[in-house]
Amino acid sequence: MEVKQFGRIGVLMGGPSAEREVSLKSGKAVYETFRESGLEAVAIDVKTDNLEEITGLIKSHNINCAFLALHGSFGEDGQIQGILESLEIPYTGSGIEASRLAMDKVASRLLFESGGLNVPKYVVVDKSNRKVKHNLGLPLVVKPAAQGSSIGLSIIDKEEDLDKAVALAFTFDKKVIIEEYIEGREMTVGILDEQPLPVIEIIPKRKFFDYEAKYQHGMTDYIVPARLEENIAKDIQAAALSAHRLLGCFGCSRVDMILNKENLPVVLEVNTIPGLTETSLLPKAAKSTGIEFNELCLKLIKLAYEKTQVKFTA
Repeated sequence: MEVKQFGRIGVLMGGPSAEREVSLKSGKAVYETFRESGLEAVAIDVKTDNLEEITGLIKSHNINCAFLALHGSFGEDGQIQGILESLEIPYTGSGIEASRLAMDKVASRLLFESGGLNVPKYVVVDKSNRKVKHNLGLPLVVKPAAQGSSIGLSIIDKEEDLDKAVALAFTFDKKVIIEEYIEGREMTVGILDEQPLPVIEIIPKRKFFDYEAKYQHGMTDYIVPARLEENIAKDIQAAALSAHRLLGCFGCSRVDMILNKENLPVVLEVNTIPGLTETSLLPKAAKSTGIEFNELCLKLIKLAYEKTQVKFTA
């Protein structure tokens, strides 16, 4: 498909989630690269979760295709995908069900386990019943069941800190995951068009890869590609691709993992709309294979149109 056939591209960004500021940065980067490439693009700032208002907003821009840079709830949970499908507008990334599953860390982990992938041991706490019983030892990782960017996440070393960590996570979600802390090296793998990109090792200068470590310059080192024996790197890539496929993801994703002390990849989560600035992890991995940022964004638009053609002709 030729670039001139893309038509008017709407870059959807912002959103009502706790990841709004990160989303605006991704959206701006994508919008600017499209304009620099000579494409007709419009930046669409989504500021509400009202489905009727958003439908009207999208219609008002008369777009032919949507590039989704909406991170977190509403952008990655299938809702915006549902609106775009109702309007028969092609969009980048995964569909409704895959987005919903990936956003829900409980549902996705059940699929990972059924597919034979390693995941941390965990318990789920519901807001209606906050009594926590576990035999996971210490340290513990406590996080909302459906958030990204490490928002609401705590790592605790003392049992007496558990209630406070759970309370923090509940400010972002109705369900909270408490999981064992996996000691090892933090890895991430981008998936692009059903192929795993080189493994990236994440080395935060803080205790863990929290919001500040992710988005404050100089707080984290990234090794691209990760310094690994070839067979271990392939195992990590295979686990990432398997997680992507188990959820039914499409186009691109980023799979976060810990390489444990036995050199086994332990899958943490799949991000269906990973960060999309030029310094974000998926673009870093793509660039290491010779795919520049503008090429990556154009590739995702092409895949969006291909997905729509397959859907309408199936």
